Amino acid sequence: MQSLPLTLLAPAQQVAEQSGSNPIITIGAFLLMLALLVVVHELGHFLTALWMGINVEEFGIGYPPRAMTMFERNGVKYTLNWLPLGGFVRFAGSADGSQDGIYGVGSLAAAPPWRKILVMVSGPLMNFVLAIVIFAVIFAVAGVPTPTGSQQIGIVFEGTPAAAAGIQPGDELISLNGVAVTESDVIATTAQNNPAQPVEAVVVRDGEELTLSVTPGPWTAPDGTPYESGFGFSYGPTVEVVQVGPLTAISRGFTHTFELTGAMLEALAQLPASIAGIFSPEPSPAGEPIGPVGIARATGEVIQQPGGFLAFWNLTAILSLNLFILNLLPIPALDGSHIIFALVEWVRGGKKVPPEKEALVHAMGFVALMGLMLVITINDVINAFQGTPVLGGG
Repeated sequence: MQSLPLTLLAPAQQVAEQSGSNPIITIGAFLLMLALLVVVHELGHFLTALWMGINVEEFGIGYPPRAMTMFERNGVKYTLNWLPLGGFVRFAGSADGSQDGIYGVGSLAAAPPWRKILVMVSGPLMNFVLAIVIFAVIFAVAGVPTPTGSQQIGIVFEGTPAAAAGIQPGDELISLNGVAVTESDVIATTAQNNPAQPVEAVVVRDGEELTLSVTPGPWTAPDGTPYESGFGFSYGPTVEVVQVGPLTAISRGFTHTFELTGAMLEALAQLPASIAGIFSPEPSPAGEPIGPVGIARATGEVIQQPGGFLAFWNLTAILSLNLFILNLLPIPALDGSHIIFALVEWVRGGKKVPPEKEALVHAMGFVALMGLMLVITINDVINAFQGTPVLGGG
């Protein structure tokens, strides 16, 4: 049972932007994150297999070739492997379940379909639970960000209508063209409805309310995305941090995890365009997926900013949700594909797809995944040499 190589599906602006990092701190933080995500995921498979009476031969971090066997206990080898892209649980036994072991009484292949499905779902589910726990702890320690009903200006890009109008980073945007900016879509709607027409922007700067005139017009984002009519700044809800008790923190951990999962599922529709953007000279509006190198750089970027400790755990939770979603997709070699085969077996009344055919599908899928990860990694390395930040504003 293999877990998906680490990729980032969440919108980058949900994290932060910061350039420059200490490579030693970055590598250490990335390895800690990787180990936690992989161990939690594979632990779900592992513990559920034991509960289901299914034998396990190996619990591996990373993909083979094997680097070392850390220890062996009750017939299970716990190993480190050279490719730090995920992990796996190797189940014991033959297809007929004739091989017994200390932990179980049969093989995964011989288990009823419903048991297989439980084993396969448990890995991604553990990543989902981990995200809830991390978010709950963050809210308990740092408080819950609560929107105040306005938008905070982030980056003001050079040569844009916003820069010409004197809008500055940190301004609190109260209204545009007489409309209160209680929702972020007011900004895009105002820009699209008033091309080349001056509009009144009311902002609060250093406690003082200012009225500025800004004319929406064409501009190009740093990632190459063109806008026919826009302002040229990044923004997000203005929030105040409210301290809460443990129960409220746990509740918000649940709700925030579900909300973010919904946003990721919406972003999933743009994943093909994101992958295609790697091969195209024109940048994809959906952005580009990143692999382990990109995630390592992202880790370095967030831990170097103020509040980097909490930002690191926020990124870890986001990546954990990525693993939850992507591993459940019906991609050969991943949990979702195994679940599909088990469902087919269940519908057919226990009649399995021939093992050699299923193995061939998973093998081909794994090779394709590794090829895609190689391309993404090369793209990550190129971006690193060019100094392109991984995480940025909108």
